[in-house]
Amino acid sequence: MSLDFTTSSGLRMLLTELHYAGEGAWRQDPDAAALLEYAADKYASLAHKHGLTPQDAAYAAFTVLRTDAVRAAYDPWAATTRAVQISLIYEERANGLLCSNQSARRREVSTHHDAERFGDHEISVLDYHPAFQVPAEVDQRDEPAMDTREPIITTDEAFEMTTQLFTALGWPMHVTQHAISYVSSRLMDSGNRVTAHETLRKDLPALQILDLPQPTWSTLLTTVLGNPHPDYEHTSYGHGIWWRLLLGETLTNLLAEDDLVRAITATTPSVDSYDRVERVLAHVA
Repeated sequence: MSLDFTTSSGLRMLLTELHYAGEGAWRQDPDAAALLEYAADKYASLAHKHGLTPQDAAYAAFTVLRTDAVRAAYDPWAATTRAVQISLIYEERANGLLCSNQSARRREVSTHHDAERFGDHEISVLDYHPAFQVPAEVDQRDEPAMDTREPIITTDEAFEMTTQLFTALGWPMHVTQHAISYVSSRLMDSGNRVTAHETLRKDLPALQILDLPQPTWSTLLTTVLGNPHPDYEHTSYGHGIWWRLLLGETLTNLLAEDDLVRAITATTPSVDSYDRVERVLAHVA
């Protein structure tokens, strides 16, 4: 009897059966074929958003559905959807960068712009490339600065939502909670996001306690507190996650930003960091 794999419980049962039936089951089981057809339809619009085909989404789903993580997840479909979304994001970047999906996931590669031919534009590169553009000054008389607007939620709520965002994108819960708590305490002490960012950037004891590599720590500070460079002062990238949440933006808005999702997922701490934090806390206790 066929399983109703459209439900999370049915999907888990089917994946378990396929897992123990061996590799050939995915080629021979009619339910497996039906599942991939269903995935192609389910994620067709998501694939279209990233300039890909339903078949690309089906392949991404096939790769994810065979993992132990999805089979053991509390909600297999939710885990699959998020993993497929991330895979399609990087596949789109890989197509633009003319590289493999795995290479596009590397931070030093993903930050580059898409490849372009010299003949793609009829006008001079000086007229269209952003590197040669000078942004107009913001008229502070017509529009108040972001930092003068009243927060909509409390700082504690913003901190909690930030933790939810990072853990939803694969960061270990304990590492995220203690890292966010540490950053928030320093922010409260300094009272200024730019000052807090500069102080925390040089905080080597924090890296040792949390056992986080420098790129991961830098990503956390920049995404949470904002980029302190003056060029980003009046942009969402410069304001950072906390300030944006305080002014009413939602987690759904943030998760829809591919650049932000890529930055956080590309620097996810390893399991070793989780174990290190647990050992340190146990020792302190």
